[in-house]
Amino acid sequence: MQERALLLLAVAALAGLPLAASNYFVTLMNYIGIGALAALGLVLLTGVGGLTSFGQAAFVGIGAYATAWWTTVQGGSPWVGLVLAVAFTFAVAIVLGAATLRLGGHLLPLSTIAWGLAIFFLFGNIEGLGRHNGISAIPPVTLGGLSFQSGTAGYYLVWATLGAVMWLCANLLGSRQGRAIRSLRGGTAMAESLGIDTFRIRLAVFVLAGVLAGLSGWLFAHVQRFISPTAFDVGPGMEYLFMAMLGGAGHIGGAVLGSALVTLAKDALQDLLPALIKESGQLEVVVFGALFILVLQHARGGLIPSLQRLLPRATPPVPPDAPPLPRRAPPAAGGEVLVVDGVVKRFGGLVAVNQVGFELRAGEILGLIGPNGAGKSTLFNLVCGTATADAGRIRFLGQDIAGLPARRIAARGIARTFQHVRLRPTMTLLENVMLGAHLRARAGLLRGALRLDRAEERAIRAEAMRQLRRVGLDPNPHELAGNLPLGQQRILEVARALAADPLLIILDEPAAGLRRLEKQKLAELLRALRAEGMTILLVEHDMEFVMGLVDRIVVMEFGTRIAEGPPASIRADARVQEAYLGGVA
Repeated sequence: MQERALLLLAVAALAGLPLAASNYFVTLMNYIGIGALAALGLVLLTGVGGLTSFGQAAFVGIGAYATAWWTTVQGGSPWVGLVLAVAFTFAVAIVLGAATLRLGGHLLPLSTIAWGLAIFFLFGNIEGLGRHNGISAIPPVTLGGLSFQSGTAGYYLVWATLGAVMWLCANLLGSRQGRAIRSLRGGTAMAESLGIDTFRIRLAVFVLAGVLAGLSGWLFAHVQRFISPTAFDVGPGMEYLFMAMLGGAGHIGGAVLGSALVTLAKDALQDLLPALIKESGQLEVVVFGALFILVLQHARGGLIPSLQRLLPRATPPVPPDAPPLPRRAPPAAGGEVLVVDGVVKRFGGLVAVNQVGFELRAGEILGLIGPNGAGKSTLFNLVCGTATADAGRIRFLGQDIAGLPARRIAARGIARTFQHVRLRPTMTLLENVMLGAHLRARAGLLRGALRLDRAEERAIRAEAMRQLRRVGLDPNPHELAGNLPLGQQRILEVARALAADPLLIILDEPAAGLRRLEKQKLAELLRALRAEGMTILLVEHDMEFVMGLVDRIVVMEFGTRIAEGPPASIRADARVQEAYLGGVA
């Protein structure tokens, strides 16, 4: 309620501002809104999705030049120019994204600088676009008999457009696809294990950021009524990135705050620097570079998170019950679930897994154990699809899954946890578990942005809440996952896996780093899941934890299987004692 009141107050203040402000300040506000629209794309791409781009100004330029060419050279309507601006930026973003988004590390940001420069020079060398002289006399936007030529009319066009786009983006981030975008930060392995096609999501958010920049360019062209390549160089692209980071790269409102601070600071520096220094030259760039470094050093999350810490945090209500999501038909008790047959994995001359085989039946817990370096994690990755076997077969419910990518294996009904916990620490417990239900819903980007997925979202929230209750983490579902101790984080990973409605859960060393009491609670949870009919493969090296929990054990050493059987026989096996203790006790 408090947030809604503040929002209504801000909207009312923005609506009345032109009535009290000077024409010059209204013009500044127009540029703040146009810059915020481009920066908003980077909030989604960089702040939320974790993909850094320095080429946003190039997309702004594509949108601006598309509409400017259409309305001046062809004499067309600005509204058709809007369609062209969006279409051109969409098409170019698809091509550039498909070509560059598979690059990792520093290569992706470097590639955005490369194509940003290429597009900038392209604008300056095409005769039909005015070369470096640009395009002038761009007509204003009109709607019926209403012209948006004046600064005040342009103000309402800019801020109404920005407000609508912010509403759509806020809806999107709270949807199924928005959670998939948020899952990209920190790597793709976790997202792929939940069935998320990370390349498609990365491409979608990249294209969306480009389209928002193209929309910004359309407004820029018709509000300023003159464009030239200078406004779309890599320098302005870095400025848009600075806006997003300064305001708060992970927050929708950060684009507006960052754009306001940068635009007003630029205006002030243009007056201040010449007064202080006779030949100021490009000192404005130096000042912004210094400010960028200060932000990175002292407020990496931007200003909005710092301001939010000063405000009381509202606690949302516990999600109500809703009709359940679709469920898979469970396998018959005792039926064959997973068969690993003669699997081999080599890394150069090292044979990490050598002719290993075992089977897992419905409703049992199978322990895969062995000392460090035994090949357990490699075999785990082969089953989960993050590595590919060189030989052998892996069958799940009678179907061969060897060589399938992780997301397709997840779609078959296998869920997993990680040896090193992989949660999204800035998302709540509820949101992390909702990620697990990604494959059980169908809403896309458009449905999420338009809030046409409300019934599905209620069902996902209710399902996530049921799983939190199932594992005992329901008292505070809106707590941030990063605030939990390690033991509860591991249990939260189990809840996320359960939200996928799996037929098999594979746990990768879930007891690692836990204290004795935490291990006992984890064991109680796994026994309860087995009693409910869940099939579990437990990869572990902690013999004490495994022995009182599992039905059968497979022991590995140096990549080979050395023993298999119930816990009592494994405990007495001389080869197992040799592997763990260096000799028979």
